[in-house]
Amino acid sequence: MKIGLVRHFKVAHDFPSGKYVTADFMEQWFKDYDEADILYGETQLSDVDWKACYSSDMSRAVKTAEDVYVGEVIQMKELREIPSPPLKGKVKLPFIFWAIWIRCSSFMNKQTRAEIRKAKKRINQALDEILAKGEEDTLIVSHAALMVYMRKELIRRGFAGPKFRIASNGKLYVFEKS
Repeated sequence: MKIGLVRHFKVAHDFPSGKYVTADFMEQWFKDYDEADILYGETQLSDVDWKACYSSDMSRAVKTAEDVYVGEVIQMKELREIPSPPLKGKVKLPFIFWAIWIRCSSFMNKQTRAEIRKAKKRINQALDEILAKGEEDTLIVSHAALMVYMRKELIRRGFAGPKFRIASNGKLYVFEKS
């Protein structure tokens, strides 16, 4: 059995460059990112006859899934991205500093750690449901942070597949269980 993980296509929402921005700006930037369209690309599906496709219910993942998969795309809220941590303060920082803080919050911020625990439960629920249906080869379209934890869970469940730190947009990562 194969599980193919695909991160949604690149989002058409540029990172602010050369700017110092506030937490409020960052909150709005994330909202705009969630609502932005995608830049369609190509995904090589490795000539596998994918029997089913599941997708996060966020528009960027649904649009990607509908573009790469011919057939019904089953949307699951359990495959949604992990929300960004709450950002507070009036201090202005370069965008990259906010990005670093967000990355570090998975270690330092209690609310972010709670969101990660919830995401892991969602991943388990989604995989339990998907695997219970017994389809042979299944495609899952989701998001970068969630895919890191999904990969770990697939490995824990006896699948073998590639390593990645941050999944590339539109790239297929195949996990196989013999």
